[in-house]
Amino acid sequence: MSTAVTPAEEILGHPKGLFVLFMTEMWERFSYYGMRALLILYLTKHFLFGDREAGLLYGSYGSLVYAMPVIGGLIADRYLGYKKAIMFGAMLLVLGHFGMAFEGPPSRVIDGEVVRETLYEQIFYLSLALIIVGVGFLKASISTIVGQLYEEHDPRRDAGFTIFYMGINIGAFIATLACAYLGETYGWRYGFGLAGIGMLVGLVTFIGGDKHLQGVGAPPATAGLSDRIAGVSKEVLIYISAFAAVVVVWQLIQRTGDLGILLTVFGSVVVAWVVWYSLSKCTPIERDRMLTMLLLIVLSVFFWALFEQAGSSLTLFTDRNVNMGEIFTAGMFQSLNPMFIIMFAPVFAWIWVKLAQKKKEPSTPMKFGLGILQVGLGFVALIIGASFAGEDGKVAVFWLALMYLLHTTGELCLSPVGLSMVTRLSVAQVGGIMMGVWFLSSAFATYVAGMIAGAMAIGSDGADVSIGLESLSVYVGVFEKLAILAVSIGILLMIVSPWLAKKMHLER
Repeated sequence: MSTAVTPAEEILGHPKGLFVLFMTEMWERFSYYGMRALLILYLTKHFLFGDREAGLLYGSYGSLVYAMPVIGGLIADRYLGYKKAIMFGAMLLVLGHFGMAFEGPPSRVIDGEVVRETLYEQIFYLSLALIIVGVGFLKASISTIVGQLYEEHDPRRDAGFTIFYMGINIGAFIATLACAYLGETYGWRYGFGLAGIGMLVGLVTFIGGDKHLQGVGAPPATAGLSDRIAGVSKEVLIYISAFAAVVVVWQLIQRTGDLGILLTVFGSVVVAWVVWYSLSKCTPIERDRMLTMLLLIVLSVFFWALFEQAGSSLTLFTDRNVNMGEIFTAGMFQSLNPMFIIMFAPVFAWIWVKLAQKKKEPSTPMKFGLGILQVGLGFVALIIGASFAGEDGKVAVFWLALMYLLHTTGELCLSPVGLSMVTRLSVAQVGGIMMGVWFLSSAFATYVAGMIAGAMAIGSDGADVSIGLESLSVYVGVFEKLAILAVSIGILLMIVSPWLAKKMHLER
């Protein structure tokens, strides 16, 4: 239930709690994106995985990161409450990010076979598992608390989520530059270690700012956390089960081939449940809202599958086929996305508010269509840039920057608006679950993104990679297909957006 605030409890016209969550998420994203900037390069250069294997592992990790909030949201909704879920998730994240700092000796190629140190490889997988489960508890809960700071029809809601999203990207911008530079220049452990420090700061920030959250996020009255089962409280059993889940994910992350089947089955069950709940438990207006939201969530998969190339194939493309100069490393160019968000998020927030005041704001479906269209145009920019490449197969950095700009403006049309949509259209009793479903769509997208990155594979485990015009040709061939798909879907969604907007039953 949302809580109205008085002017004394506001900063810049928004609840003080928004800025506590802003800072907490900023540091959490510092840790996540700092590690993300290094991950694909760490896999290919330290562990000597081939592009295909590294892409699938990256996609599997990303998909689990986004799938876990479905379970974490359910636990927060029914038992822990959002505050306890955030703190426990943050503790797991601290452990996971510091675990990444134990890199061990680099892998070697002996007689044509890649030899990896088993102990350190398993520490790496365990660290990923801790991060995955930690994000599951934290991610859905913190976004849901943001929504609870506003009344349902508060016109500041979209602007509040855009400000929150800007905070995410301040952390991402600083981390991508700092962690990528340290990791690629001085050693992987320094980059990963800095990411861990960022997460620790985020945990301390949330604990210290709890008083400004207006009482939202407490465990539900029916949770019964102190009830004892076999002599152990229900709350402790939840934490024990979470560590058991870490062990399961630790093993699952090493089996990328089976993960796609598991995600498909799990996702099908979740979608079927949402449809069933909408048809059998909701009023006609709630039903229309829930089903329209579900459709837009499914369509967002196309956006994120292309957008998530930034952490995998596009970083390898940058390393091999972009004229970076002497100062920057490949991972640092991922900072272009958060940099553009920092620059343009206030502009978009202002535009949405002004257009809303004039009753001319684009509907949520129209914004989704614009987002998907722009991510496709980003790949068009790379295709054009590749046509001007020299004999070394190097593309001018301008075209990479233009791609990130288009992907960023597309993201600003879709992602913060999507978060706001979920908190606004969801039936109150399943708000956390639906936020988890929103992240589940990104789970599918990220797994698909790993498969797309694999389609651009150049070389296998431990093999020397042929770069130049040969690698450029492989990348451009896939970029063309991605551009056609995204532009087509974006235009089609924009055409049908007026009909979808009516099904949302919102006063706009």
